Amino acid sequence: MEQGALRSSVVSSQLIHKRYGGVVPELASRAHQQLIVPVVEESLMRAGITKDAIDGIAVTRGPGLAGALLIGISFAKALSLGLGIPLTGVNHLEGHIYSNFIEDPKPGYPLVCLIVSGGHTQLVHVTAPLRHRLLGETLDDAAGEAYDKVAKMLGLGFPGGPIIDRLAAGGNGDFVRFPRSYLDQTGYDFSFSGIKTAVLYWLRDNKFMPASAGQNRLPEALCADLCASFQAAVVDVLVAKTIRAATEFGVGHVAIAGGVSANSELRKRLKEAADERRISLFVPASGYCTDNAAMIAKAGELRFEAGLRSSHDLHAEPNLSIS
Repeated sequence: MEQGALRSSVVSSQLIHKRYGGVVPELASRAHQQLIVPVVEESLMRAGITKDAIDGIAVTRGPGLAGALLIGISFAKALSLGLGIPLTGVNHLEGHIYSNFIEDPKPGYPLVCLIVSGGHTQLVHVTAPLRHRLLGETLDDAAGEAYDKVAKMLGLGFPGGPIIDRLAAGGNGDFVRFPRSYLDQTGYDFSFSGIKTAVLYWLRDNKFMPASAGQNRLPEALCADLCASFQAAVVDVLVAKTIRAATEFGVGHVAIAGGVSANSELRKRLKEAADERRISLFVPASGYCTDNAAMIAKAGELRFEAGLRSSHDLHAEPNLSIS
């Protein structure tokens, strides 16, 4: 990142987790250790610079898997000390918010941002750069986690979000009326464990026991209808609470971020609801929806501009919340 412009972005996806139906922390840590040096080197090469041209380092300090965080932080500290340049620790969730500020068009302030991924589902009121107020979050499963678990029940593989989204496009969202958990009608917390359990009970009651990983035994049309019905239930809640928050706080801009923000139905439905209320919707380019270093660089740039630097005592905070 240089004066607001992204010079390069390199992402190394860990495909090994597919065979296990979810992320295995130890394997993730080992992959980080093996790949961090070549990924940084490739990023510098694509940017056309050497490491001596770097004048600041941003690194994720949390939340996330402890092992992976420790590897990133240790590497960043060593590079900072070796090059004699400052370091700033970035909240991973803030990174998702500012993924919307990497490319034009960018939202203005204030805005409401829905962070929706495999690990988090949160609504955040952003009043100014780096000024956030958490409005609500999931009390159990994140939306992306529910996608992965339902995909596993259906034998569709991992990660489940893109697969369910693709199949749902050919299905009937009214086939099964799965429950919508709105919880407190005036609050902004979420719950997705109930919808996951409802899918499980439907499979059991209709004599389709949960499939083994990658072994879908449902008729193709039925599987598409179940995917569409499940997705409709999740998206209904996400859209309703996001739009209600935007209306209550009087913001003209709404943003979404995180891996599930790539979901086609969520984008379509949220755009329709926002347009009805003359609210501008902002969605990152698909490459910036899932975890990536570019969003951490953008948030880090804002932190450096605000004079926020970290000492070399910086440590991993796996359960860090957004403030």
